[in-house]
Order: sequence, then C-alpha cells, then structure tokens
Amino acid sequence: VQLVESGGGLVQPGESLRLSCAASGFTFTTYDMNWYRQGPGKGREFVASITNSNLIPNYADSVKGRFTISRDNVKSTVYLQMNSLKPDDTAVYYCNVRRLGQNYWGQGTQVTVSS
Repeated sequence: VQLVESGGGLVQPGESLRLSCAASGFTFTTYDMNWYRQGPGKGREFVASITNSNLIPNYADSVKGRFTISRDNVKSTVYLQMNSLKPDDTAVYYCNVRRLGQNYWGQGTQVTVSS
C-alpha cells in the first residue's frame, strides 16, 4: 500500500488549497478513504472521509462548510479542497486507508496558513 500526498503550501488566511492523495498497492474502489491532520503540538485528528462507492462524505465540525472531500476511482486518487483557510488549519495533512484491520498513512503534506 502506498499513499502519496501533494498540494500543500503556504497560503494567507481566506485562501484555498487542493490536496491530492495518489493511492496504489490495493483495490482503491473497495475502501473508504480518509484525511487526517496534525497541527503543531497537537495530536492527529480526523478531517474528512469518503465512502468507497456511494461517495458519501463525512467531516469534522471544524471544517464543515469549508472543506470538500472527493475521489476519482479511475485515477485512484482522493482530494481535499480547502477553502476559507484559517491559521488553525495549519498542520501536516495525511491521507489514510484502513485495510484489513491495519491503518496505512502517507508521508503527509504541510499546509501553513499565515499572513
């Protein structure tokens, strides 16, 4: 299983970013996909998830209405569109899949929101 995140960067408050996670090594269409984040001095927290076939999203309260998760089952890629970014969104963002009772993580992509 390999998960490779991209799209992070430094943005100002109110701006947007789109993260991508390219997945390989497993049958992508079989599994729900998740985004987590870990801010400075904080634990890793759930951000969003999307089911495998019905594409039903779920969001942490802190990002509802600002972030949108989506997936392309042909490209085996999951996305996180982040709008109206706030300094509190500063974190390393991780792609995650739970497969056969085991969690798999990407290497993470840094998102910094600062003026």
